[in-house]
Amino acid sequence: MQAPPLLTDRSALIRNRLRASDTFLRDIAQEECLDRLSLVNREFTKPLIIGPIADILTGAEHIDDTDTLAISNADYDLVLHFMSLHWANDPVGQIIQSTRALRPDGLFQAVCLGGQTLNELRTSLAQAESEVAGGLSPRIAPMGEIRDLGALLQRAGLALPVADSITVRTSYDSAFHLMRDLRRFGETNALNDRLKRPTRRAVFDRCAEIYATNFAEDGKIIATYEFIFLSGWAPSADQPKPLRPGSATARLADALKTTENPLGD
Repeated sequence: MQAPPLLTDRSALIRNRLRASDTFLRDIAQEECLDRLSLVNREFTKPLIIGPIADILTGAEHIDDTDTLAISNADYDLVLHFMSLHWANDPVGQIIQSTRALRPDGLFQAVCLGGQTLNELRTSLAQAESEVAGGLSPRIAPMGEIRDLGALLQRAGLALPVADSITVRTSYDSAFHLMRDLRRFGETNALNDRLKRPTRRAVFDRCAEIYATNFAEDGKIIATYEFIFLSGWAPSADQPKPLRPGSATARLADALKTTENPLGD
């Protein structure tokens, strides 16, 4: 069977990350992750960080988000996949490998950019390139929607799966200022099928015009960043499990001290 085409050019992704100089997106993701971990009534003693950034948790081990993760053992009580699933060639494979690195009842947590991210730029670039160049080329990664990413937790065999998101809207003077910041964030185009030759300046000029016309407030353009958070637990015999249907020993009406009124046919 032929392998599916790769989404991401790994060498381009590494190059983009190495020239990153602004931690704006990382800081939001880190603060939200730490806040969620603070709500878990447990002290994690052996955490693992997966992704381009190592210094998220004190004392944590770190590995890169390569297609095959360099996991040396399966005894971590926390695995945090940080800001890289949206570039993964095989997101469910990444989660499955992360799950296998956990000890029973260990916690998997991930944060990545979601499908609403840069929807304004995606729309403006597509229209501009179609008008100016007569076609489209891949420019922004097809980031997952929260429902699809949440379903991957169950496919990976994680228990008690949870997926939620936050949306951050920022303003810029122009589309050019936004694209400059994306370069500073290390989040510019690393798609394997991206255009390999320079794009005509007219495409970007037209993109800026469309953006300013359709996605501006108070004289500034708006850019959306969606952060999706995933969590689940490695299966363990000690975890709570849902009751079998029909196994209840008391009626809900009795617990609520109310009268049960059966529905008619």
